[in-house]
Amino acid sequence: MPCPPFHLAIAVDDISAARRFYGGLLGCREGRSSSQWVDFDFFGHQLVVHCAPPQPPAGYNTVDGHAVPVPHFGIVLDMPAWERLQSRLTSANTEFVVPPHVRFAGQAGEQGTFFVCDPAGNTLEFKGFVNRERQLFAAG
Repeated sequence: MPCPPFHLAIAVDDISAARRFYGGLLGCREGRSSSQWVDFDFFGHQLVVHCAPPQPPAGYNTVDGHAVPVPHFGIVLDMPAWERLQSRLTSANTEFVVPPHVRFAGQAGEQGTFFVCDPAGNTLEFKGFVNRERQLFAAG
């Protein structure tokens, strides 16, 4: 059964910078907008950026030896799409919060992952799986 798209609204402090990051760098198509908010097609999901004071990360958790910022959001891709996005961001000299690497190598749920921040400081994680359907919820 297809997964219904989620809706997520986040705070940004600069709509133009958000447009450059989400629309330009990540390639998300823009939908409705006003001077205070913009809808983006975030890999088939509705991401709305609202001009409001951003919130700093609440903290970090250690996952497979890396400090993972909390909260964060992101998308799960197949491995070729993840590798293309990683290359695109690397070519654009994007600063990685957690650099691209393979997490849980050789274990259930093995995945490529990296973290970046948008211009407002919101943390995004991008995951890549060789077999998303089998590995995404694999218990280790």
